[in-house]
Amino acid sequence: MPAPDLMAAELTLTGRITTASNATFLGSIGDVEVVYKPIAGESPLWDFPHGTLAQREVAAYLVSQAFGWDIVPRTWLRDGPLGEGMVQLWKEQDPSQRAVNLLATNDIPKTGWKRVLEGQDESGQMVALVHEDSPALRRMAVFDTVVNNADRKGDHILAMTDGHRHGVDHGLTFHQDHKLRTVLWGWLGDPLSAGELEGIGRVNDGLQGELGQDLAALLTAEEIASLAVRCERLRLAGRFPAPSGEMSAVPWPLF
Repeated sequence: MPAPDLMAAELTLTGRITTASNATFLGSIGDVEVVYKPIAGESPLWDFPHGTLAQREVAAYLVSQAFGWDIVPRTWLRDGPLGEGMVQLWKEQDPSQRAVNLLATNDIPKTGWKRVLEGQDESGQMVALVHEDSPALRRMAVFDTVVNNADRKGDHILAMTDGHRHGVDHGLTFHQDHKLRTVLWGWLGDPLSAGELEGIGRVNDGLQGELGQDLAALLTAEEIASLAVRCERLRLAGRFPAPSGEMSAVPWPLF
């Protein structure tokens, strides 16, 4: 069976994700499963303009493509049953894997995991927010820094069976002011690898060409300029950044 025209073929709704803060639907285009977020269903946010979340999701995909790391599943804008919105290919994650977790401090493996923060649960037991120490998750942390992701929750990371990690829910990105809130702080201060620096360079170079032209239809000129500044600062620093400012460095809830 030939692949459907993902821009023009009918988008049929099959369900709704009720835990999402904005209207989020499961759907299909032919035999292709997708996620659909209509602009009409976006909830206004005081610090992100109404009606732009879908565009930011598409912009995040374009930057992911420029990095070359396949972090964000294919994402595009198109019309749907509830009007224009963001459409993204559905990715079925491996339910037996978790890239981010809350564990009792005594249960954290000796290797392969990074601690982000510690606290007490409702019974007084000491627990820690941890994430895996993997190249795939390191690349996602670099990506989040560049796009200024204000909402990298644990459940926004899809652990795939083959070890790949996809990131989803990128509506709160690209703000011109510092907004980075993430659960991926485990490499704070560590040097960036040569491959990570090369990825940042590809994005920075792309802003002078096709990537910059495509983003101009989705973001403001000030947001694109701030994106370029973040790329350059991260390249010059050569290290994972530390939290800054007075706002929380992690999203809430964490998952």
